[in-house]
Amino acid sequence: MRNVSIVLALLLLTLADARSQSQSSVSSRDPAMRVILLGTAAGPTFDAQRLGISTLVEAGSERLLFDAGRSLTTGMARMAINPSDVTKVFLTHLHSDHIISLPELYLFPWASQGRNVPLQVWGPNGTRRMFAHLQEAFAFDIRIRRDVDEKFSPDGIRVIATDIREGSVYESNGIRVTAFLVDHSPVTPAFGYRIDYQGRSIAISGDTKPSDNLVKFASGVDLLIHEVARPKQDPAFIGPPDELLPNSRQTRGRAKIIAEHHTDGVEAGRVFQRVKPKLALFSHFNVDPSATLRLVRQNYEGPVEFGEDLMTIDVGSAVSIRRFGTPNR
Repeated sequence: MRNVSIVLALLLLTLADARSQSQSSVSSRDPAMRVILLGTAAGPTFDAQRLGISTLVEAGSERLLFDAGRSLTTGMARMAINPSDVTKVFLTHLHSDHIISLPELYLFPWASQGRNVPLQVWGPNGTRRMFAHLQEAFAFDIRIRRDVDEKFSPDGIRVIATDIREGSVYESNGIRVTAFLVDHSPVTPAFGYRIDYQGRSIAISGDTKPSDNLVKFASGVDLLIHEVARPKQDPAFIGPPDELLPNSRQTRGRAKIIAEHHTDGVEAGRVFQRVKPKLALFSHFNVDPSATLRLVRQNYEGPVEFGEDLMTIDVGSAVSIRRFGTPNR
């Protein structure tokens, strides 16, 4: 009888161990992707509390950066991400607030953290030319550190820059990145991106007016990260166009023109209603969240979040968010 009890106990332990291994295996595949908002602010502005627009997507062994806004490496440092591990960058367009940190991402991880592989950059027409001039601008620093003094890796300071068109622009290790045109006119071309991995999907709008093409490419994604701007019917726009807005150095006319290049809360709600993501999340905004959400709710009742710097979004069988400083559970 004692032997039977021992055998039963061993069987139970084996079953429990198998169940534990099975659960661990499921957990390792879920979430399929993780998004880290390294910065969420809009425009070429200075803000002590918020960093410029930059979004990191992690999928398996891949780390893909979308846009390179102000002080993105500060966000990486706060999240204990080594910038030398981030070597693939996708640009939505070439406005300065989306590319201003490219020089530091290009130079510093090579010169201080041992990056020994090229930085790869995909972006609209002009991306290759921009990097050719960037390398020229820093030619003295590059030559000294590569050839004369520290003898850092020649490969680590190379750039492989690609001017893209709409369609699949990157596929590796099971992940696919698709670029699609959006409407940020007169800025052309401007792109959004869709990222697919293990049956999960993320779309990033870039800067855009309401875009039918975005709806087409983003339809049914797990997570839609979209910009949002001030209402096009903002009462502040009423008045002489050359008059300065209250407490601002910007004229009414110029502020209205800028708003026309973007999507407001009412329009975003219509976009979300057509895309039907599991979660719609705003990033790249300088608007009041509560007032904007009321506008969104005119057309959309689904889950909506406003991004915060260093927020983490897990995209798996469910889409969940974790704010910076919140422990894993």
